Amino acid sequence: MILLMTTAPPLNSPWGMAGKLPPLGLAYVAAALEKSGFSVEIFDNYLLERPIEEVKLEVRKRTPEIVGITCSSLTYSRCIETAKAVKEACPSCRVVVGGPHPSYMPQTMLQHEEIDYVIIGEGEQAMVKLAAGIMKGEENAVIAKIPGVACRINSKMVKNAPEFISDLDQVPFPARHLLPMKMYDRALSYLSVKPVDTMSILRGCPYNCAYCETRELWGTTCRAFSPQKVIGEIKHMMENYGSKGIYFVGDNFTINKKRTSTLCQLIRENKIDLQWTCETRANLISKELLTEMKSAGCQTIFFGVESGSPAIQKKLDKNIDLHEVERTFELCRQVGIRTATSFMLGIPGETVDDMNATFRFAKSLKADWCQFNIYVACPGSKLYDEVISQGLYDQMDNYLARVKTKEFDYDMLVKIQRDFQRGCQRSAGSKLIRVIKQEGLGSAVKKGTSLVFRST
Repeated sequence: MILLMTTAPPLNSPWGMAGKLPPLGLAYVAAALEKSGFSVEIFDNYLLERPIEEVKLEVRKRTPEIVGITCSSLTYSRCIETAKAVKEACPSCRVVVGGPHPSYMPQTMLQHEEIDYVIIGEGEQAMVKLAAGIMKGEENAVIAKIPGVACRINSKMVKNAPEFISDLDQVPFPARHLLPMKMYDRALSYLSVKPVDTMSILRGCPYNCAYCETRELWGTTCRAFSPQKVIGEIKHMMENYGSKGIYFVGDNFTINKKRTSTLCQLIRENKIDLQWTCETRANLISKELLTEMKSAGCQTIFFGVESGSPAIQKKLDKNIDLHEVERTFELCRQVGIRTATSFMLGIPGETVDDMNATFRFAKSLKADWCQFNIYVACPGSKLYDEVISQGLYDQMDNYLARVKTKEFDYDMLVKIQRDFQRGCQRSAGSKLIRVIKQEGLGSAVKKGTSLVFRST
């Protein structure tokens, strides 16, 4: 059998996921393996947080032929620790790692003898072919020819470039039946219903944002599940898991307006009673599209604006005009869709004046939710290469770099972040007071969920 795992969260790290969500990437790989006839289990230790000795017991209990571990730069040390524990518990099994960090830096994984193989890029096809090769007893010289696989041959790393799936509809729904769904965080402040679950319907990104590593993992072409496939999964989620809300994860939900419009039309035609939220870019929106999305159940749209400084926007290669951002937020208000947004602080080359410009711009947008995040340089992005090559950091944590320049250090950014966040809270509080004065307390209570600032 094949055991797929996440690692426990990192110890004492200021960075990480705020909530506990199902590991969709692992569930997709599990579903592809099941479709190909393999027996699969998932052990989500990011959720369960079991100590390493208990992880060993879980492995011994199953005696798997293959153990797959998902890894990000944040969980790199935990991944190595887990791989060593797996080999101690079951020396004959093959350990495979995949996910963001192994895709960007496979050599940092294969330098550890406990790790036998690395999956680069999206994992469904590569893992199925790799598992078949391992079960057949194929030599690494043969396995190394599988697209998206890296391994050692004569103590040297050999890697093969990934092949992306062109028709995503051939990928089965994530194997959520292998996950303890009731244990996850299934509520979202953007939506007023419970339970809320996550779906991923897009892969790849044509944009070239300097801080983002997505293109390295999913490719530069945006591929999508068909609207019909998405409707099928929504119905599956509602029937099997009682989903009443969906968070469509992914940066460019509206990149294909025709496809988005078709999805909205199918939601209406199928009379699907669902609240949902999505993420997209401010320049991929029109009033007509927003109206369609609203009529199909869209409650909130998240926009990663990142900076209110034109100079930093240029540095980040966002290629979005700030006036267009303002227009988009106003259109959302007109249609009745709430807005959430985030900004980054601490970009190399950024000044305090740039940060103050970001704060002023953030307040001017009057978003329903606003979050300021401290930039952390991640492997796989252009900005990471700049930070490392120029030594613009004072601490490295599992290959994540904490940026420091002549203008700021981490402690200074924490203070600025705290001040900006408080400023947004005061702004949201003032908005609530205006509603009470203008429309009465009853109206304010009804609208309160969209007016009071939340940290997400």
